[in-house]
Amino acid sequence: MTGLPTLKVACQQIAPRVGELDYNRELGQRAIRQAAAQGAQVVVLPELVQSGYVFTDRQEALTLSEALDGPTLTLWKALAAELQVVIVGGFCERLNAGQVANSAALVEPEGRVTVYRKAHLWDREKRVFTVGEQPPPVVETRFGAIAMLICYDLEFPEWVRLPALAGAALLCAPVNWPDGPRPAGERPAEMVRVQANAAVNRMFIAACDRCGDERGVAWVGGSLIVDADGYPLAGSARHPQQQLLLAELPLADAQHKHISAHNHVHLDRRPALY
Repeated sequence: MTGLPTLKVACQQIAPRVGELDYNRELGQRAIRQAAAQGAQVVVLPELVQSGYVFTDRQEALTLSEALDGPTLTLWKALAAELQVVIVGGFCERLNAGQVANSAALVEPEGRVTVYRKAHLWDREKRVFTVGEQPPPVVETRFGAIAMLICYDLEFPEWVRLPALAGAALLCAPVNWPDGPRPAGERPAEMVRVQANAAVNRMFIAACDRCGDERGVAWVGGSLIVDADGYPLAGSARHPQQQLLLAELPLADAQHKHISAHNHVHLDRRPALY
């Protein structure tokens, strides 16, 4: 941890357009600058914000993909250095042999870029992307230990537990949550799961969703920033339009894993029984 008493985190819920790479880069740049102007030190963007999400097939995704030295990550590196912020955002990554990955990058002001490839692919993603094989990275940034994963990864408690056990204070999750039916009056289950994941690990989570109809798909618009007790600091209800969420995180809270005088959320685990 650093000596900072709090960390100001932003989720920028925006509406990229599938296939419109120049538009998406400019949209992302404006979102990052707006958040930094509001004092954000970490800015989280949605899943696949560079390319859009609803691809017709792998070939379209390949056409829209970028390598790590492509224009989007190059722009994010320049913005991180200029604004002195950490940027976490999703992009369609071009791999070898005509393959693509649903990836996220964590870009630090010092120029270091850490990339994570989504390990749990949702629905038709399995027909497009090569699955990731590495656990969520935990990056020791100037602002503290920050981890990242992507969307459907959040539905696997074992996967979220890994960065928590590795010391992450904040988990950043670019997401694209397709909206679906639910009982009247109920909040989206995706948002509830984020709160549960934060509480059972005593770890802050910033999940950044998107908005805007894309090829007939509507989105939850459920971006939220959750504290180490599992309660929303920003984004307690879905908001299916563009929004900027900001929250001050007392990162030291994530170091304290006790939930009573005799209970510790990590030390009480009994993996030999599971």
